[in-house]
Amino acid sequence: MSGGQTLAAIDRDEALARIRLLRSPNVGPVTYAHLLARFGDARRSVDALPEIAGRSGKRYRAVPEHVALDEARAVRRAGARYLFHDAPDYPPLLAASEGAPPILIVRGDTAILEAPCVAMVGARNASAAAVRLARTLAGELAEAGVTVVSGLARGIDGAAHDGALSASGATVGVIASGIDVTYPPEHADLQERIAREGLLIAEQPPGTDPLARHFPARNRIIAGLCAGTLVVEAAPRSGSLITARLAGEMGREVMAIPGSPLDPRSHGCNQLIRDGAILVQRAEDVTELLGGFAGAPQSALREAAPDWALCDDLSDAEPAPIADLLTTAPVPVDELIRQSGASASAVQLALLELEITGALVRHAGGRVSLA
Repeated sequence: MSGGQTLAAIDRDEALARIRLLRSPNVGPVTYAHLLARFGDARRSVDALPEIAGRSGKRYRAVPEHVALDEARAVRRAGARYLFHDAPDYPPLLAASEGAPPILIVRGDTAILEAPCVAMVGARNASAAAVRLARTLAGELAEAGVTVVSGLARGIDGAAHDGALSASGATVGVIASGIDVTYPPEHADLQERIAREGLLIAEQPPGTDPLARHFPARNRIIAGLCAGTLVVEAAPRSGSLITARLAGEMGREVMAIPGSPLDPRSHGCNQLIRDGAILVQRAEDVTELLGGFAGAPQSALREAAPDWALCDDLSDAEPAPIADLLTTAPVPVDELIRQSGASASAVQLALLELEITGALVRHAGGRVSLA
């Protein structure tokens, strides 16, 4: 995440403006970063939103300040705090991932993210054997000094958190709801224990229910926090496989535990291994991979990274005429730069304007399309 001020320079007004900016319509993490890069701070960025949208003939209203104030009070009531993208304790691996959340809401100790982190994910309706294995592996990894990250879901997620806590180790729960909402309800005690003894992370504002569209966003945080993701048991087309694929696209290790071909809950893991994920069976296999991780994963489950970079200076750019190059089919941004003949800054500014008006959708791998 580029642009903006250091945490030491953030005053109350700028912090509230950042909350307003991110909660405003059609402002996602990438647009947030480009706005800070273009206007220097969140206050000027918020003020500029109506004018940017107005160039396309659209009316636009940023989120009012009282909404940000109400949210900040709710965060405080929940015993949580904000973690901005340029804070010293913002997780560096997450910051390096595509579309990293500009603002996180956290309860607990962010220092546990300084240790090697592994995501453990899997089926909600996991088999008894897989639940036991997940609990055992998480405990052994925690004893080895690895922080176990998962999503507090039923099945494998809950077992992973429980195993790490039972071994007096570190665990991080990333939830798809607000920091003050428990889901599933039976994990209320587990979620509170993670907040007290480990770290609880939410991207959504307090009071937000865990809607279906929030889970892919949660999954990208789980993958982004960790040097590797381990899938214990998963069916094809499951959320766990989405997390694994995201980890692969980020250049992180992707690991899977093989299972019986007779059990549909093992088909996802077996498919991952066939596609290039590393087969693991013991905690030692995981620690060995994490110990040698230096940004070049051994697993082959990875898409080619886009060859364009986030442009840090959009201040003097004029938007490129790229509307005719876009369709509803996703296309890499670097391809738009090549075909338009415009500068990266001009293309990024044009995309920013389209996104603010709701005309653009961003996809994984640095691709965009018309809405």
